[in-house]
Amino acid sequence: MTFKTSLDKKTKTITIGLTILFALIFGVQCVIIIYEGSKLTYYTTVACLLIYFVAFAFRPINYVVTKDYLIVHRFIFNISIKRADITSVESVEKNKILGTFRTFGVGGLFGYYGYFTNFSMGRMTWFATRNDKLVLVNTLDKQKFIFTPDEPDQFIKEFTTQA
Repeated sequence: MTFKTSLDKKTKTITIGLTILFALIFGVQCVIIIYEGSKLTYYTTVACLLIYFVAFAFRPINYVVTKDYLIVHRFIFNISIKRADITSVESVEKNKILGTFRTFGVGGLFGYYGYFTNFSMGRMTWFATRNDKLVLVNTLDKQKFIFTPDEPDQFIKEFTTQA
């Protein structure tokens, strides 16, 4: 079954704000390139575009739960977790992720994905597009994954009915 992922208001605001900021930077850099020919502006323009498009390419598009796998679809490098390796799937209250910080990943541009940690839950890998509707998936090798399907109850139920 396929589970959609949508952006919440905060993530949309961050994404729109950063899109406008990057567009302004790109526009100013183009003007500088045209009038001054500075090579430094090429590097900053490429860096901004690279950050933006890498964040876009790695964002979770949807989650697919099959008989054998939980798959995170992205534009590049889908992630697959074997269902046999999943030990539990549970809803997470928003207050449990308070104090979470990003150790390596994206924190708002098209979602929240990468490596995160906090004191109560420890290290986690997020494939989220919002800060609510959180689902924690634990695996045999003690890995923790956070997902944010639009229908979290149905997502959790998919693991209890097909187990």
